Amino acid sequence: MRHSTADPHFLLRRLHSLLGLLPVGAFLIFHLWENSQSRFGAAHYNGEVVAFLQGMNYLPILEIVIIALPLLFHAGYGLVITTQMRAELTRYRYVRNWLYWLQRASGIGILVFLLLHVGMTRIEGIWRVSVREDLFGHMQHLLSQPWMFGLYLTGLLLSVFHLANGLSTMGIVWGLTTSADAQRRFGFVCAGFGLLLAAIGLHGMIGFLP
Repeated sequence: MRHSTADPHFLLRRLHSLLGLLPVGAFLIFHLWENSQSRFGAAHYNGEVVAFLQGMNYLPILEIVIIALPLLFHAGYGLVITTQMRAELTRYRYVRNWLYWLQRASGIGILVFLLLHVGMTRIEGIWRVSVREDLFGHMQHLLSQPWMFGLYLTGLLLSVFHLANGLSTMGIVWGLTTSADAQRRFGFVCAGFGLLLAAIGLHGMIGFLP
């Protein structure tokens, strides 16, 4: 059965897919690069990276329009898709079926992690001057705790998997990879991309440690 563009679910799924790449996925890439600057030390991270971002005009508006609203839609409609999911893993043991299930499960995990991460950094920084003035030190304090480092590592791996697998799926959904060979080759490219992002993210986390 062919999908009609008049079908609201067809359009919402396309919008959900598109926002997952731009701007949500693009922001994740930027955020991992931003945190990778931790390897240059506290003075560089606080004085260059954080100061530049905090000095941007209309930063709260940009955060809401470019990051928060697209992320809320992507997460919200992702939960709707999850409630409609019928991934019978024991009956259909295809790799694509497992990846579909993992995509939905990772989305829920990421949502929980984001609530914690934003609460402990962006929100806490609103009323605690010490967090705004020394975000490097704040992150160092958090990540120096083994359980917190494990939590952030889990959030990192879930996020890069969700983006890389979502990009691979997007190629199929949007008709960019139509043959099985093209899908397999692009899948390897996306896997490599995910591993690269994971390495950058882990490098940034380690850079915060004493």
